[in-house]
Amino acid sequence: MKDAFTLMEIVIVLVIIGILTTLAISQYTPGRETAMSKEAIVNLKLIAAAERIYRMETASYYPSSGSESNIAVINTNLKLYLTETNWDYSITGGADSFTAFADRNGSGGYLDCQYSIDADGEPNPNASCP
Repeated sequence: MKDAFTLMEIVIVLVIIGILTTLAISQYTPGRETAMSKEAIVNLKLIAAAERIYRMETASYYPSSGSESNIAVINTNLKLYLTETNWDYSITGGADSFTAFADRNGSGGYLDCQYSIDADGEPNPNASCP
């Protein structure tokens, strides 16, 4: 008689592997979102520092009026190298103030999450952020 697995044993093993995979993914997602949130916070702090340097050089914040959401233009004017892989960045400004925003993009996770920072403070999350 040959030693072999029955179809029922193989199905049970596959079901157990599926359950373990589901549990692992549910534990992975919050950690991934927390890491992405930290990326937005760090980049907003970089924008705020670049804004202070820009103001020292030109006597006003960037943009001097209105808003800018083109990352290439923001990078050029503030001498940064930000990418919009996980977040869309925009800046609303005036000569004496600015507010920079990071809006979550992509799929899954906390897509309504938005962080903001101004000249006076730390990044502030909205209620949808982890």
